[in-house]
Amino acid sequence: MYVLGIETSCDETGVAIYHSEHGLCSHLLYSQVDMHSEYGGVVPELASRDHIRKLVPLIKQCLKESGLTGSGINGIAYTAGPGLMGALLVGAATARSLAWAWQIPAIAVHHMEGHLLAPMLEENPPEFPFVALLISGGHTLLVQVEGIGRYQLLGESLDDAAGEAFDKTAKMLGLGYPGGPKLSALAEQGTPQIKFPRPMTDRPGLDFSFSGLKTFTMNTVNTSGKTDQDKADVAAAFQQAVAETLSIKCKRALQQTGLKRLVIAGGVSANKQIRASLTQMVAKENAQLYFPRLEFCTDNGAMIAYAGCQRLIAGQQQGLEIYARPRWPISELN
Repeated sequence: MYVLGIETSCDETGVAIYHSEHGLCSHLLYSQVDMHSEYGGVVPELASRDHIRKLVPLIKQCLKESGLTGSGINGIAYTAGPGLMGALLVGAATARSLAWAWQIPAIAVHHMEGHLLAPMLEENPPEFPFVALLISGGHTLLVQVEGIGRYQLLGESLDDAAGEAFDKTAKMLGLGYPGGPKLSALAEQGTPQIKFPRPMTDRPGLDFSFSGLKTFTMNTVNTSGKTDQDKADVAAAFQQAVAETLSIKCKRALQQTGLKRLVIAGGVSANKQIRASLTQMVAKENAQLYFPRLEFCTDNGAMIAYAGCQRLIAGQQQGLEIYARPRWPISELN
């Protein structure tokens, strides 16, 4: 089965074709970072318009690279949420229209399920069950995964997600958009001399909270973040605090579930220190860590094509309606 995957949840237009037996055939990604950087963040209306301009040409190119035409595609998967409503509608309307024209099934995919399953695209994918840490944009989730669609939410952010905290801290330090990668680059030039809090690690539970860490950072910047070196030290201390907080919570999740496999996915999972901290933790726990290659950490069509393929094989598909949900809890999946 050849499945066309379409991802347009935010500021990246992703298209991919996945085959149920032969794997990934082709994937293309167009990033809107340069456009949005002028405004210091994502402008939803501009994002939607750019998806309209880029999506169909990317689909044509992806088909060409795979040596296929529309008649060779057996199903279409598209990101239906969560995300920016206008951006989601571009992908959903395009996918639903193509599916109707080609007379093939279409399936709405949860964006975070796509991230959760992204490591399955690697040569040595994790076996079920496992614990997944999903850190992408506005989401920080710990999920127990028994199989496709069998997810138990263990913990989530009660306020700012880790990615949001990175972006807001970067803004405090005078860094541009996207803030996360720029803050990480700055942190490499500093030392974590200041002791930042590890939020909600002194109490039981697997939920996260990063708003207090953001406030602590703001106070630190106002009092001692004057020079470039000061700012680099603040960035290093902040990044270390986030990495250790995530590591502590993941350790608890592994111990609580008794599982020995941890998956980390989502855009923030590309952070080197977070990966290093989790690698050290799982080694001490005699567990295994899995994560997608860097190009599949950020939003992409490949993860949507894979997730959609698994659901289409299971017999699921959508009706003729154009389905999009800007808010969509992963706990509602089945």
